[in-house]
Amino acid sequence: MRWIVRLIGFVIVLVLVAGVSVLFLPAERIAKLATDQIRKATGRDVSITGDVSITVWPVLGVKAGQLEVANPDWSDLGPMLRAEDVAIGVDAMALISGDILITNIEATRPTIRLESRADGRASWVFTTASETTQIDAEAPVQPDETTAPTDVTQSSAPQTVSIQRLELTDATLIYDAEGADLVSYAGVDLTLDWPERLGAAEIAMTLRPAGSEVDVRASVGGFADFIDGQVQPIEMTVNAGGGTATLRGRASTAGDVAGQLALAMPDTDAFLAALDLPQPGLPAKLGQSIDMSTEMTLTSDRRLALRDLRVDLGGNALNGAADINLNDTPQINAQLNAGALDLRGATGGSTASSSGGGGGSSSSSSSGNAEPASGWPKDRIDASGLAAFNGEIALSASSIDLGQFKLGPTQTLLRNDRSRMVFDLRDVVAYGGNVTGQFVMNNRSGLSVGGQLGATSIDIQSFLRDAAEVERLTGTANASVSFLGVGQSVDAIVKSLSGDGQVKFGKGTILGIDLDRLMRSGQAGGGTTVFDSLTATWTMNAGVMENRDLLLKLKNYEARGEGQVGLGAQTIDYTFTPVALRANEGNGIAIPVRIRGPWASPSIRPDLDAAIDLNLDKKIEEEKAKVQAKAKAAVREKVAEELGVADEGQDLEEAAKDKLENELKKSLRGLFD
Repeated sequence: MRWIVRLIGFVIVLVLVAGVSVLFLPAERIAKLATDQIRKATGRDVSITGDVSITVWPVLGVKAGQLEVANPDWSDLGPMLRAEDVAIGVDAMALISGDILITNIEATRPTIRLESRADGRASWVFTTASETTQIDAEAPVQPDETTAPTDVTQSSAPQTVSIQRLELTDATLIYDAEGADLVSYAGVDLTLDWPERLGAAEIAMTLRPAGSEVDVRASVGGFADFIDGQVQPIEMTVNAGGGTATLRGRASTAGDVAGQLALAMPDTDAFLAALDLPQPGLPAKLGQSIDMSTEMTLTSDRRLALRDLRVDLGGNALNGAADINLNDTPQINAQLNAGALDLRGATGGSTASSSGGGGGSSSSSSSGNAEPASGWPKDRIDASGLAAFNGEIALSASSIDLGQFKLGPTQTLLRNDRSRMVFDLRDVVAYGGNVTGQFVMNNRSGLSVGGQLGATSIDIQSFLRDAAEVERLTGTANASVSFLGVGQSVDAIVKSLSGDGQVKFGKGTILGIDLDRLMRSGQAGGGTTVFDSLTATWTMNAGVMENRDLLLKLKNYEARGEGQVGLGAQTIDYTFTPVALRANEGNGIAIPVRIRGPWASPSIRPDLDAAIDLNLDKKIEEEKAKVQAKAKAAVREKVAEELGVADEGQDLEEAAKDKLENELKKSLRGLFD
């Protein structure tokens, strides 16, 4: 027992002597001893400059005007840490045992430069200073020894270093990962709470990359192993620009991340702007706001895999899976399923609710793309979102609204390459029928839209209502159309439309005109015409659609049509020419009807002058033929008399030849008499 008491007394005296020695040593001397010990412990050059003071209670510590800790030799970033007004507290008992337990670090305006290499080296991994052993070259070599270099560098195991609390104010953080873009943030406030070296750490950080605050909160399990590059559990939340990103999973400092990711961004551009990232300016319902959850895996080479993806893009809901290469312009390969998909924001159409959508509705309401009283919308279309990604997206949707055209259940492949987006329509139900073909949006050198579409058994009224605001024709048709429009507004695109098309269908109706009543009474106002078949082809140039071969067949009538439809100007100038096949003793009678004026209220009037001309022309031709026949008969009779032809059936030309031959023979005989 006496020995135990004596040992305790010896330790107390030793501590008292050491404490008194510390108190009487100059602060600069203490600072030098501290830097030497940190240099030995970390293998890094350390310097403390400016005013230096020592604290003994409640912790052993030092305050300095400036502290600088070097990066490893292989780094070219400069010092790992440079800080002003630094306060460092150290656990003395841990230091005696050979560990470095930093109870607290406080620094103002520090600059921290971190760097990692592809081979696994990281600037925040410390080793002890190198120890060099000199071998005596004159010493004899024993038989069991091998030759060795004269200088041998031996490194001990990494020193145990932990920080219980770190507090940085107005810091600059720089992170350079080999193969990735340099990350640099200024004006950072950072707090790290790491009470147990082998336990979890809590991190709170406020960044201001673009002026507004970005708050980051993270909890990392096994923080010491995380620093060493091992994958550890992590929970992190980022609040920026009114939006929130949350990750629960596992991660490493090398950039490998896996777990549940959730995004809640009411304003995507505001969230990205707060992080000082490019804002894509995504269209309405296509990412202006995002609510997303997914199981994600991100590798250190910036390849992202999303599974069990569920996302609401501000009105369009999708689910599926995707693989994304985040290097340069994102490259996407995805398979997505959607309900009712509204793409009017991308095509320039109105995003207000619409009654269209793949059916055969005969509603006379506007499709929402045009306002007849004021023409087509002239607002500039921002199609910069087409440059946000490249790749292929296989899409299934219950319906797709493209603005001008509306599709029902759809299987399509979306391909985007350098701002040129192509919809390959594979299995599409639209307007009561089926549609195949392509729809293209190209913004490489100004916006253009175009496509080639083929349709079978479509409802022609709903299709023409969406394509050209024309609703007077009903029926089921087969049709094809190719079109191209160029411009930065709906107005410019429609006024530039070019292309061609054709349509052919059976029974249908023409609303607004009763051809039967017109032919019977000459009155054209109102009513409906029921027809048996209709065929037509057309061309488009500079927003004007022209047709010259419309053929409409009814039971007792037929009608031909020709004229123009001003798609850009929303006007029509078209002439129907119905013919009553059984009128006029079976010879028929024609009454042209001219449709002219704006789409909203065109005038429909019979063209009586043209009707008279058409019907009189036929009579004139008949009378002319009769007169010509009588004149021909009189001439024949006179010629026959001169030739002496008695037989009425004899050809006058042959009779003339015979008479000429006889006269020549008589003349020749006279030469020899």
